[in-house]
Amino acid sequence: MREERDVPLAALTTMRVGGPATRMVTAETSDELVDAVREVDDAEEPLLLLSGGSNLVVADAGFPGTVVRVATRGIEVEAGAERGAASCGGVLVRVAAGEDWDALVARAVAEGWAGVEALSGIPGLTGATPVQNVGAYGQEVAQTIASVRTWDRRDQRVRTFANADCRFTYRHSRFKGTDRYVVLDVVFQFEAADLSRPVAYADLAAGLDVDLGARVPLADAREAVLAQRRRRGMVLDADDPDTWSCGSFFTNPILGEAEFAAFAGRAAERLGDGIRPPHWPEPGGRVKTSAAWLIDKAGYGKGFGLPAPAALSTKHTLAVTNRGGATAADVVALARQVRDGVEDAFGVRLVNEPVLVGLEL
Repeated sequence: MREERDVPLAALTTMRVGGPATRMVTAETSDELVDAVREVDDAEEPLLLLSGGSNLVVADAGFPGTVVRVATRGIEVEAGAERGAASCGGVLVRVAAGEDWDALVARAVAEGWAGVEALSGIPGLTGATPVQNVGAYGQEVAQTIASVRTWDRRDQRVRTFANADCRFTYRHSRFKGTDRYVVLDVVFQFEAADLSRPVAYADLAAGLDVDLGARVPLADAREAVLAQRRRRGMVLDADDPDTWSCGSFFTNPILGEAEFAAFAGRAAERLGDGIRPPHWPEPGGRVKTSAAWLIDKAGYGKGFGLPAPAALSTKHTLAVTNRGGATAADVVALARQVRDGVEDAFGVRLVNEPVLVGLEL
């Protein structure tokens, strides 16, 4: 366990903003992670858990407390090929919270573990993925997570949650919106297969030149996803400011039937009777629509805000980017402008996906 003082946080986040942490403790094992969190809690000091920094916007003033940085490592196959279970289609793999997510996906593809290939190129660490139920291109981690082992800060004990107890929904879980649980490791149940899960995203299917529902070699699926993400500026690149972001800044809204009807009516009034917003059915009669479409049609196109230091990506309207020299205040001001503009135009209020520390939209 390593302790440092007055550590700048900007360099530890993909948005590249944020002031210093009064104190930072780096935990390299699960025991160290639990001990570091317990120490801060026992002292009744402010605590910020820092994972990969890919879904975090920290205030310019920094964090007036202790930041515990997750740097745990370990990938262990608990059941699968080595015990002859691959023929039954299942491989159980326990992954420490501090393992790089995309490196895990790359290994899964190489090993013939199907189920996360469409989640290639997503920055961050494995322990953060169940918190917001990371998803892209028709896959979510909820589809492969068997269990999540956590430290319960309230009850002061280790607790393991089976998939059904994680309360996974779209970009949400029982771990999101609360600081009660610290993810220690995640057990994934992959399918032992050379082919991907059925392709469930139209653009991805088009890029692979296959029909929706087709299965393709895992490596082909990964490369196609990475190509899609690069076109959208969603693969980190030190030389490309379009990637200096938190990825999608807003989640796709999910509306009730009446809410969607009202929204569609406003869209027709604003854009013309022939315009029908993109929409997909959700459980309970609800309807999902596209945040990117809303942002664009409200007048905030690709590159909106340039040449200011904070602007929308020139490749994707969902990404608020730091063009170099932006402050956290700049980032939040732009996000607030976009959110409020969409609500004024269509009556739909966008919800931010990144965690804001010391900031509010």
